[in-house]
Amino acid sequence: MFVLGIESSCDECSAAIVEDGKKILSNIVATQIPLHAQYQGVVPEIASRAHTQWISGVVREAFDTAGIKPERIDAVAATFQPGLIGSLAVGLSFAKAMAFALNKPFKGINHMLAHLYAPQLEAEIPYPFIGLLVSGGHSIICQADSFDSIRVMGTTIDDAVGEAFDKVAKYYGFGYPGGQVIDQLAEKGDPAAFKFPMPSLHKGDHRYDVSYSGLKTAVIHHLDEYRKGNAAATPENIAASFRKAAIDILLSRLLLAVEDSGIRRVVAGGGVAANSYLRASLARRSDLDIYFPSLSLCGDNGAMVAGIAYQYLARGESDPLSLAPQSRVPIYKRSLVHNQ
Repeated sequence: MFVLGIESSCDECSAAIVEDGKKILSNIVATQIPLHAQYQGVVPEIASRAHTQWISGVVREAFDTAGIKPERIDAVAATFQPGLIGSLAVGLSFAKAMAFALNKPFKGINHMLAHLYAPQLEAEIPYPFIGLLVSGGHSIICQADSFDSIRVMGTTIDDAVGEAFDKVAKYYGFGYPGGQVIDQLAEKGDPAAFKFPMPSLHKGDHRYDVSYSGLKTAVIHHLDEYRKGNAAATPENIAASFRKAAIDILLSRLLLAVEDSGIRRVVAGGGVAANSYLRASLARRSDLDIYFPSLSLCGDNGAMVAGIAYQYLARGESDPLSLAPQSRVPIYKRSLVHNQ
């Protein structure tokens, strides 16, 4: 089964064709980073306008790269939640129109579930596993019993980890995108140069939750030291110390969930899954079975959308063309898939 997957939830315009949920025939990603760099963050209006201008060409390139004609695909899928509503509307509308024109089934995809599926494009991963979904908008620790049966164990009570990286980079003028720039700087710094605070939420309903507002504020308060030329307050040391604290917060909750559940298999997904300190820290855990997506599949991409769509389509599920974009995923009774 050939599935065309379209992803436009934020600032990446992507289309991919995947065969039988596993074999990537094409995965075209047009990045908008140069458009948003001067603003040190994504501007929704600019993002949606760029998607409108690029989507047709990106989809055409996906077909050309895969070497198949549009008539040969068996279904069309697109992200419909969560994300920037204007950006989502562009990809979703294009996908629905294409499904209608080709008389093919259409499937709307939950962006977060797609990220968790990304490593399965490259490896056979048995269920259940503990999932770590980390990006600019989400920090989620969950138990996955199947590709669409996800129980949320912990999440952020304020800022997402990726957002914290972006905000710190913006305040210090390190560059954009923040996560990537800080990761690169941190490789040359001393993670012990500063001891930034880590919140303690290991009680009751917050046992697996994370918080980043306090850490973000503490790092920003060091800005004066940075400006004064404090010998220790180099970009590299600040980045390394912040990165360590931010990732250690995640690791503490993730490993707690592993111990409590008894599930030794961990699967990571999302843009922050590309973080080198996170990957190296988990790689050292020889007692765990760890899966990360390739770096090219950590960010937003159409392949993960097409891949997980196949799983729905294979059991006969599709969506009406009236499906509307949704900016958020309501976590209903700790589940990520209530409203489909």
